[in-house]
Amino acid sequence: MRDGGDDGEDEGAVGGEDGSPDDPLDEVGATAVEGSEELTHTDDEGSVQMVDVGDKPDTARRAVAKGEIGLQSSTIEAIRDDQVEKGDVLATARIGAIQAVKHTWETIPMCHQIPITNVDCEFDVREERVLATVAVETTGKTGCEMEALEGVTTGLNVVWDMVKAAEKDADGQYPDTAIRNVRVVEKRKREL
Repeated sequence: MRDGGDDGEDEGAVGGEDGSPDDPLDEVGATAVEGSEELTHTDDEGSVQMVDVGDKPDTARRAVAKGEIGLQSSTIEAIRDDQVEKGDVLATARIGAIQAVKHTWETIPMCHQIPITNVDCEFDVREERVLATVAVETTGKTGCEMEALEGVTTGLNVVWDMVKAAEKDADGQYPDTAIRNVRVVEKRKREL
């Protein structure tokens, strides 16, 4: 959730240690700004809103996300040998990841449109899986972790789309194909 708070520190959910909704704020699934009762994504009536970051100073920000897609050994071999019918799997996935980063604000409702200054995408073909790492940089008033996550998930979805014919079983199902372990592994903010 793009919260407009200090990056690098988690903003804890309001409620009991056991996750119970001790506080009515927690019942709406919202996160409060640390040290206040103010919700970051709802107005006074509880309606969803975009966070106002207009008064925040611009900072240099970086976020890195990772994830993986599990595939059959034969599919991995076809990717390595560039023998997938649809074409170059990793080049296509890289383009998809970059496009997703640039369009995150259009798919995640409360995300701000931010100036992307750099995107690095890496795909690492391993035994029975492809790992994706997407690093996003921006200079602005809010972070770019959602963009990094969108890049990873879309890049992995593109891999799936490119190899789905090879991954289907006799019933047209995908018993061995799975996207997993998608997470933010780094988030930094630097004053300008």
